[in-house]
Amino acid sequence: MADPADHGGSPTRRSILATGIGLSGMTWLGACSRTNARHRAELVVWHAYRGREKAALEKVAALYSARQAGRVRPVRCVGVPNDAFADKISAAVPRGKGPDLFIFSHDRLGGWVETGNTVAPIDFFLGPAERAAFLPGMLDATTYRGITYALPLNFKSAALIYNRDRIKAPPETTAEMVDLATGLTDKARGRFGFAYAYDDYFFHAGLANGFGGGAFDEQGELILNHPANIAASNLVRRWRSELGLLPDDPANSLVTALFNEKRAAMVMSGPWFLAEAAKDIDVGVAVLPQISEAGGRPIRPWMTVEAIYLAAGTQDEYEAWQFASFLAGPEAALILALDGGQLPASSAAYGDPRLAGNSVISAFKAQGALAVPMPNQPEMTLVWSPADRAMKRFTKMETSAQAAWDDCQKEVQVAIQSLRASQAGGRA
Repeated sequence: MADPADHGGSPTRRSILATGIGLSGMTWLGACSRTNARHRAELVVWHAYRGREKAALEKVAALYSARQAGRVRPVRCVGVPNDAFADKISAAVPRGKGPDLFIFSHDRLGGWVETGNTVAPIDFFLGPAERAAFLPGMLDATTYRGITYALPLNFKSAALIYNRDRIKAPPETTAEMVDLATGLTDKARGRFGFAYAYDDYFFHAGLANGFGGGAFDEQGELILNHPANIAASNLVRRWRSELGLLPDDPANSLVTALFNEKRAAMVMSGPWFLAEAAKDIDVGVAVLPQISEAGGRPIRPWMTVEAIYLAAGTQDEYEAWQFASFLAGPEAALILALDGGQLPASSAAYGDPRLAGNSVISAFKAQGALAVPMPNQPEMTLVWSPADRAMKRFTKMETSAQAAWDDCQKEVQVAIQSLRASQAGGRA
């Protein structure tokens, strides 16, 4: 799985006649009217997959192309380096130099919509049955200003990962977690009951969301210094300094090393962590504990949803949709899950006993139901760096949580005002 540590980190199900689910005659005729003259011999899909995921995607593309041979163009999957992917989409697609479809996480959606000529809306193709085919919250992630732009393929969120030999029953509350961690922590010897990248805003957001805070409110206004965010930050600071339960260095690499050397019994991380876990550790995954200090509310980590987008200006929108709906369907979802190691966004995929009977997959699915889709509005890109700096300031005891977030709120608000002014000027 791609690592969402860069803050940017889903199959649904088939939903059109060509892939097994019927449309009404009106929708069918409307869809056909979107077909344009073909200029490419293949339907091109850009992606940034490597290894197992790349092989699984190519397997799905080959299966689809073989079944539809003579009726639609074959699918060609083109890999793009992950670091350059978003910029390449932004530069190429509006100029008509991009693919027919591309696979990317949902967090850039708002920026692409505001820029224009990058992603095509797909509400035209989505009926009630198609919308109901996804796990709850998945289509919310790929919707911006009430319009849906992509079909979810997979999701990733943090959960509680633990060593089964040291933790017999994962804690259900933070109070239980603190008790467990206290008994397993010997800071002088570099041993901890619980560890995570607590100064990384991506991981901290689970506590902030759980307390009722977050980055933006429902109206899209910035709330970084909201009292709920301060309360969540003060809890981390208590774990770190007052109780001495967390390591001084919260780097992800150290957290991984502590777990693999059996010096950390529990960590907060996502499915990408499993590939790095030592093979001699019996790894368990559980839903993150409820927050005792917030009246038992759940920790609600951010969720990234990877989706298949129709590129604006694709040469045949309906043909592109046919493959997108197949890729997001349960048959493809199983291939991407079993061969590629993904967590499907398709509800029907979990009816397969190979997924339903897997305790790790079930735990991440349960955690996903409590997770919050990462904000997909353009302003979110302005939050990351200032928020990470705020986290480091108060966790290192340089200032109070209130002061850190007040400063962060001011800095980001200025940047947002500048962004909105430039957007307004561009539309004028």
